[in-house]
Amino acid sequence: MGLRRAHCYRWDSPAYTRVSNNPADSYITGIPGIKVTRFDMGDPNGEWNMRLDLISTENIQLRHNALEAARQTAVRHLEKMLGKKGFYFKIRVYPHHIMRENKMATGAGADRVQSGMRESFGKPVGKAARVREGQIIMSISVPADKKDIAKEALRRANAKLPGGTRVEEKPLPDTRAAS
Repeated sequence: MGLRRAHCYRWDSPAYTRVSNNPADSYITGIPGIKVTRFDMGDPNGEWNMRLDLISTENIQLRHNALEAARQTAVRHLEKMLGKKGFYFKIRVYPHHIMRENKMATGAGADRVQSGMRESFGKPVGKAARVREGQIIMSISVPADKKDIAKEALRRANAKLPGGTRVEEKPLPDTRAAS
């Protein structure tokens, strides 16, 4: 069985823990690790004068595997067009929220082997980042003449993410003028 659809995991579901009469039952155990391998890529100390941000236009939950897929897509395009040191890429959200699933048995006799919603806290199946409307998901810093390449990378990354987003350009101060 693959991943469940996003509407199976509500935005307002309780975060992290539950309260139980037995304190040992109040903690989630066996939490899977996150799939995002790197949050910063490229050259953080480069001479960048343009930053493009991918901003959420609604409240969404981003699964860790969707974030990793978006990162790989964007960075692959940037490295192909600008080289490994021609940009600075940063993911600005972290998947803290633990998604749980109360797995239900199906088939003949399933009603005799499970408790339904009686103990429905669920087992951890993954992590997600809870993103608010207007929050920056990821940023790319590039020279101003390469902003179209960064915009295309963010467009490709957006195809891997749920919900609506927009790209915002922000000129950065010139660091060479100060020295």
